[in-house]
Amino acid sequence: MIRKLINKIWKGEGQEDINTPVNENASFVLMYKDLPIGSLEIKNGVWKFTYTKEFQMQKDISPLIDFPDTNLEYESNQLWPFFSYRIPGLNQPSVQDIMKQDDIDKNNEVALLKKFGKFSIYNPYMLNPTV
Repeated sequence: MIRKLINKIWKGEGQEDINTPVNENASFVLMYKDLPIGSLEIKNGVWKFTYTKEFQMQKDISPLIDFPDTNLEYESNQLWPFFSYRIPGLNQPSVQDIMKQDDIDKNNEVALLKKFGKFSIYNPYMLNPTV
């Protein structure tokens, strides 16, 4: 029951059944224009986010609200809302067509983030898969 409540809070509508696969590894770089902001990786079912040295040294852009301390390595068993909101509602016909065409498992959070996570209507950052 607690897991369902967390999923309702942390995931967008229609994403309640999306899971983080424990057997899949991937990494992403979060960019703002030409500045690498941080890296997001998944390994053994654990998500990690860390800021880049380039971001830590600059003073023009504030840290992300979900990750206020630029010196910490953040870890979670759940993908943070900042990133999960990049996955569109899976009930949209165009999204279903893409998932079918590319044979994407609708429950695999990593695969969905790789396919749909590059851009977001919520912020100006780009998320690029690196692996």
